[in-house]
Amino acid sequence: MTYWNAERLARAVLSQVCEPGDPRLTKLVAHYGAVAAVAALRRGGDQSAWGRRAVAADEAELVARAERLNLRYTIPTDQEWPQALADLAHCEPVGGMGGQPLGLWVLGEPPLASWLGEAVAIVGARAATRYGESVATELAGRLSSDDFGFTVVSGGAYGIDAAAHRGALASGGRTVGIYAGGLNEAYPRGNARLFDQMAADQLVVSEVAPGVRPSRAGFLARNRLIAALGLGCLVVEAAQRSGALNTASWAGELGRVVMAVPGSVHSGLSRGCHRLIRDGQATLVADCDDVAALLAAVGRGPELPERGEQRPLDLLEPRLLTVREAMPGRRPVTASELGSVCGKPVPDVVGALIELEQLGLVRREADGLWRLRRPRPTSLSSQP
Repeated sequence: MTYWNAERLARAVLSQVCEPGDPRLTKLVAHYGAVAAVAALRRGGDQSAWGRRAVAADEAELVARAERLNLRYTIPTDQEWPQALADLAHCEPVGGMGGQPLGLWVLGEPPLASWLGEAVAIVGARAATRYGESVATELAGRLSSDDFGFTVVSGGAYGIDAAAHRGALASGGRTVGIYAGGLNEAYPRGNARLFDQMAADQLVVSEVAPGVRPSRAGFLARNRLIAALGLGCLVVEAAQRSGALNTASWAGELGRVVMAVPGSVHSGLSRGCHRLIRDGQATLVADCDDVAALLAAVGRGPELPERGEQRPLDLLEPRLLTVREAMPGRRPVTASELGSVCGKPVPDVVGALIELEQLGLVRREADGLWRLRRPRPTSLSSQP
């Protein structure tokens, strides 16, 4: 059987003439098959935009263009097809869009499915702040490094998307770009260098045929693929109205883990993240360990600390801590004053002060008054 068999070719034509993510297309192909769907659209001719485009479509030209661009078109029966996309067939539409894609145009050598076994989507604002870009770069770099081994999936746009891709590239990790337009050119053009680097060393993917211009509907349809291909979706920065929130909505509908990075309460580009966290739609994450713990299989993730780094005073006995906490910060005090403050007999206070002095936490001055000392990291190591 040749690579461009009738089924693959018909699906490729549909990716050229029909808007992506339209549930009507999914139903049409499911009911009639791709070959019959193309034939039906051509019979209808001028009755619809899809029909007019189908009549004008030239299969030979489409195949020739794909070969010139080194593109391949993978469909659900191929080994390299990511099985995670099947979840879209059982998911309720979001914003009137839905359905598993009929196929994917791929540029890059590695088989697509082999890179998406453990992937995380990282998305966010196009007009990102320096803080957001720095966080996205650092998280993507570490998550895609050998320490964690995730493939970073994003949309190739300005801001957080580009920062995530660059972070993965800088660490020598894997990253996959999911584009809203055809892979014949970079979009946005300002990211052409990034697109070329990913095409050479990584993978870039689109649901639409080469030559199809990106549209608003195309971006929204693309978001469902980004969400589906990751074990989870991490939103780094997002305004209250943001495409990144649309991706997060898809991830939630698909049962993926949704995560968000907090930012400044004064930044409008963090309000979307804060809303996701506030409404219980996302889990707050601050570093790669948080992300890995949420995405890992049970028992395989890093064990997160339940409290912060241990401080010297954490080891202090309660009776000694009570006396030390009652001492003023900037002036010396008598044992009698301390007894009044902490409600203990003076002999008990004196005994506690002597133990605290031995631990290097207080000192007795020449006039008999007691003063605080800053704890040293090793000052309590000898305490039983």
